[in-house]
Amino acid sequence: MANESMGLVGRKLGMTQIYSEDGHVQPCTVVQCGPNTVLQVKTTDGRDGYNALQLGFGEQKPQRLTKAELGHSKKAGVEHGVRYIREVRVDADTVANNEPGKTLGPADVFTPGETVDATGISKGKGFAGVMKRHNFQGFIRSHGTHEFFRHGGSIGCRLTPGRVAKGKKMPGHMGARQVTVQNMEVAKIDAERNLLYVVGGVPGATGSIVTIRKAVKA
Repeated sequence: MANESMGLVGRKLGMTQIYSEDGHVQPCTVVQCGPNTVLQVKTTDGRDGYNALQLGFGEQKPQRLTKAELGHSKKAGVEHGVRYIREVRVDADTVANNEPGKTLGPADVFTPGETVDATGISKGKGFAGVMKRHNFQGFIRSHGTHEFFRHGGSIGCRLTPGRVAKGKKMPGHMGARQVTVQNMEVAKIDAERNLLYVVGGVPGATGSIVTIRKAVKA
């Protein structure tokens, strides 16, 4: 069963610094969380069988969308095309308080001081070795070590099981995967510009799409 916590879809704008009330500098990530439009409400009583909100973020040119996608937006009262659509699982009370066409911003969902979870696609690093990808220590640099400084060492045994086990930490593609950072503090909310300031770094590059949700392990 999915964790039921309200969230919003936004765009990572970058990082900055703000001062806390006690005068300490806080490194913060600025996320444009909105406006989000509720495109569809799913309930346990409906054909979907679970409670969720389908949120739309950003505008898209109509010629870049199919008629079905445009019709889905217009059914919710959104005349322009929606570029990004995400679904968040919520509880029954949240479903009852929302309807298609409703616009949500960060001030409608979050409050300063609470904790949130940020999910995004991490920066792609390309092909990487085991030291960069898995923080391997590497080999000693003396006593006759020759051309074997950043290798991974043995990867298995020829006897039993006679193969390389699945999930073995080896060189390969690094990054460009979904990452969630939990329990990040909301430092500030700019309701007028739909900006959310969270303490710390949010996964992804500047300009990437992220999902901010209320912390499930707060």
